[in-house]
Amino acid sequence: MRAAVIGAGSWGTALASILADKGYNVVLWSRGAEVAEAINKHHENRTYLPGTRLPSGLRASADLGEALDKASLVVAVVPSHAMRETMQRAAAHIVSGALVVSASKGIEDESLETMFTVISESVGDERRVGAISGPSFAAEVAAGKPAVVVATARTDSVAEQIQHHFHARMLRVYRSTDVVGVELGGVVKNVMAIATGVSDGLGYGLNARAATITRGLAEIMRLAMSMGARSETLSGLAGVGDLVLTCTGDLSRNRQVGLRLGRGDSISEILGGMRMVAEGVRNTKAVKHLAERQGVEMPIVECAYKVLYEGMPPGQALEELFGRSLKPEFH
Repeated sequence: MRAAVIGAGSWGTALASILADKGYNVVLWSRGAEVAEAINKHHENRTYLPGTRLPSGLRASADLGEALDKASLVVAVVPSHAMRETMQRAAAHIVSGALVVSASKGIEDESLETMFTVISESVGDERRVGAISGPSFAAEVAAGKPAVVVATARTDSVAEQIQHHFHARMLRVYRSTDVVGVELGGVVKNVMAIATGVSDGLGYGLNARAATITRGLAEIMRLAMSMGARSETLSGLAGVGDLVLTCTGDLSRNRQVGLRLGRGDSISEILGGMRMVAEGVRNTKAVKHLAERQGVEMPIVECAYKVLYEGMPPGQALEELFGRSLKPEFH
């Protein structure tokens, strides 16, 4: 089978490697020609996934049409702010009947739509679109370490197709038809990882970390369920699983942003030194606006927004959370 992976960052490269190891003929599209050339020359993505030997059945290209030629499986792994433009360009080259899978976690700033919807609108048919999400650091997946994720689509049959494409010896894939729950769990956990990193960076300790994660899950559930998600989805891989990993694992770029904020670095300093995208920074604004649209209370997101976009000192933001009025845990 011919597969195209659109986006040669760390996660795109890891997924391309998984598919190539399974015997798929994989072309990995890179926006930058130098990255594609280096992958083909060295069989390694030294820019975004250094130290991982890539399978011989994987090649890279900076030509979007070439990458998509005859591909019956298309995997979109570009940052959320670039997804619509990239997939609108890709749509002209995607063959009829191809399965298109989002592996990006984000919300579009202007429309407040998740990547499933952005891709569906770009290719004109949501019936062949799905997503894959869950607790999965790219470096560990590419190294063959065990991971478990969830595939989702509007119908169980399409979710099952995605499940079989990505299931591998050390990558177990479950499936779900709760697209909203799976996608929002993967988005909002990045905001919570920034908040947890801030708490850890301030030296507030493990009690505060557990509190931030737990109350963060409550916020994720309120937002997702207001949009039709199922509660059990948020208690699973795309919810609790991804949240715990991203908030506690030091391979998380969003957690690292929070740690540095808590230790006194400015957001401009942090982002200026990062080569890869920390989706939680941009998506904090989108999640805040989405919560306002839905009429959902999300105090941790509000405080993260104030730190990132209004210059509030991180310590003051945490104090503001603790100063809120008392109420029942569940209401």
